[in-house]
Amino acid sequence: MSIQDTKPIGKTYPFASRYLMVNGNRLHYIDHGSGDPVVFLHGNPTWSYTFRNIIPYVSSSHRCIAVDLIGMGRSDKPDIGYTFLEHVDYVTRFLEQLQLDNITLVGHDWGAAIGLQYALNHSDKIKAIVMLEPQALYPNAAWSDFSPPEAQTLFQKLRHPEEGWPFMRDNSVFIEGMTNTIINRAITPEEHEQYREPFRNHENRKPMWVFPNQIPIEGQPSEVVEAVNARNAWLTTTPVPKLLFYATPGCTIREPQLDWCRKHLSNLTLVDIGKGYHYLTEENPHAIGQELQRWLQQVTNVKSEREPNHHVPATE
Repeated sequence: MSIQDTKPIGKTYPFASRYLMVNGNRLHYIDHGSGDPVVFLHGNPTWSYTFRNIIPYVSSSHRCIAVDLIGMGRSDKPDIGYTFLEHVDYVTRFLEQLQLDNITLVGHDWGAAIGLQYALNHSDKIKAIVMLEPQALYPNAAWSDFSPPEAQTLFQKLRHPEEGWPFMRDNSVFIEGMTNTIINRAITPEEHEQYREPFRNHENRKPMWVFPNQIPIEGQPSEVVEAVNARNAWLTTTPVPKLLFYATPGCTIREPQLDWCRKHLSNLTLVDIGKGYHYLTEENPHAIGQELQRWLQQVTNVKSEREPNHHVPATE
């Protein structure tokens, strides 16, 4: 299934900011709409701004919560390691404080990996899973398995123990490369500034650098390999509805990854958004929003059909 949309892409962030204390630090989030919760988790190097054009489609029938990962967006930027498991801990504690049930997780890039790790440990709270260009879909046995292959040299440099951090700190390579390498459109100066803002202080660029070092490749980092394998033991057996948006040529999700999903994930819907690279939320957000809303309604209807009927008295 392939979808396209040519509506203008909005630049503004029309949501009220909220904050929640987690592990002594503030996490910034938005909470818009009502109904069963849909939790949006962004990836590297973005923040909840990336979902600004998608949330309005979903908030008409669902409670939309989009949180900025610790160290990113408008959340606090403490001196911590910013490892994958630390992000999982922050998001887990955040969601536990909100006391949510019947959650649909919508994750892009690392946000998908973090959300799925939460789902492994709280499967009773998960209603559905939506992924956009998910990172760490499965451990890469070798660099030859890394996607996209044309970025191997860059990521190997970012993982270099001496060169990696100075290179990211001084060049902000993901933010500055956003305009011409991994988005299938020209983002506006206003949009680019929204993504630059959280990382103007060079020392605040640490999360952007740590994430590439957390991709499970050749058995390292071992704790991430172990976590992803444990998660996939659940993900490949759970019947929970799953929706995967992908693009052509894509970045983290290309034909090998799509083939893995087809073979290993049940109750899976694949949606091709057409030409695109990594930031699908910036490339075709209106089509994604429309399809996401349609699919969520379908999931809700199926769930309702399976539940026992209860008589509800009429009200005036």
